[in-house]
Amino acid sequence: MRRIYLKSGLGDETYGPPFMFQANYEEARLESAVQEAREGAFSAVDSLLAKTAVDPRAIDVLIVTCGSFSPTPSLSSLIVNRYKLRPDVKAYNLSGMGCSSGVLSIDLAAKILRHSGDVRYALVVISESIGLNWYFGDNRSMLVTNCIFRVGCAAALLTNEGARRPAAKFEIVHSLRTHHGADDRAYRAAIQEEDDKGNTGFALTKDLIRAAATNLREHIKILAPRVLPPSQLISYAWSALVSALSRGDVKPAVPDFTTSFEHICIHTGGKAVIEQVGRVLGLSDEATEPARMSLHRFGNTSSSLVFYELAYFEAKRRIEKGDRVWMLAFGTGFKVGSLVWKSLRSSREGEEEEDNPWNDCILRYPVSAG
Repeated sequence: MRRIYLKSGLGDETYGPPFMFQANYEEARLESAVQEAREGAFSAVDSLLAKTAVDPRAIDVLIVTCGSFSPTPSLSSLIVNRYKLRPDVKAYNLSGMGCSSGVLSIDLAAKILRHSGDVRYALVVISESIGLNWYFGDNRSMLVTNCIFRVGCAAALLTNEGARRPAAKFEIVHSLRTHHGADDRAYRAAIQEEDDKGNTGFALTKDLIRAAATNLREHIKILAPRVLPPSQLISYAWSALVSALSRGDVKPAVPDFTTSFEHICIHTGGKAVIEQVGRVLGLSDEATEPARMSLHRFGNTSSSLVFYELAYFEAKRRIEKGDRVWMLAFGTGFKVGSLVWKSLRSSREGEEEEDNPWNDCILRYPVSAG
């Protein structure tokens, strides 16, 4: 199997009020949304290329994802133009995939690298824009997004070249994406639509928490055999058998994923989502700390959220060489995505990274975020 290595960067413009580039909040303008995208993406990619010393023209594949903003020309064209990438670069622009698209885009890049012998570098830019998506109505299920969503951006460079390993921080071990859109309630759990007055917004329905819990269980049924130690697999198989014999009266026990991972970056969709994931997986407050603190500090940065959690671990100097990291994210549609990383070095090594967004406040965390 080809080994995929990662070096990442995060944008400087990671939080702040919606329409941070607009003087008038009631005039959502395309120009402001494009500037919003530029600020985050260019900052993240500039930092990434500086740290890796990779020439932009060496990039073979470009994947850009943004859940709620899809201009013409595309955001991937914006990156190609800015960094003067080669004419034969394979560019992909992903939109409308929700908060899981960061994980899904890494999964896509890894699969391209594994199956394409002539591809050396894949650049992934993971962003979100809210400049054109402020909801001006009074539907409570749509107003929630105004409260918790914020701008965020991350960039990652993946390679299968062993020679670049010294510069890499993580190796991707497993990736999994599952789609549960065949279930109508899951499909409509989080959806962009108009209210009864014609105002467009993103509705987070009462089915969202149920969809997250139900589809997470389905997701981990597939993931568990790939990552759990034999003792946990045997215990899980036995509980599943008991559940089957009871015809569903007894629910199968959820395996202890902390036996497989030293660090877990779970979906920072909101307080209720974090709590529900914690209950389903049986996680302690310590395990969900990065998700809760990221929500407190940056809000829900959508597709890039799990990378802000990873930055939290790094700022706290908690990652050691050989540690395994599980990234778990949900997306509209309804999708669940997982990435499993192996750390190639300790976060205690070297100088503190200047672009870590936690640098100015990490000593204050964790805080009580009740």
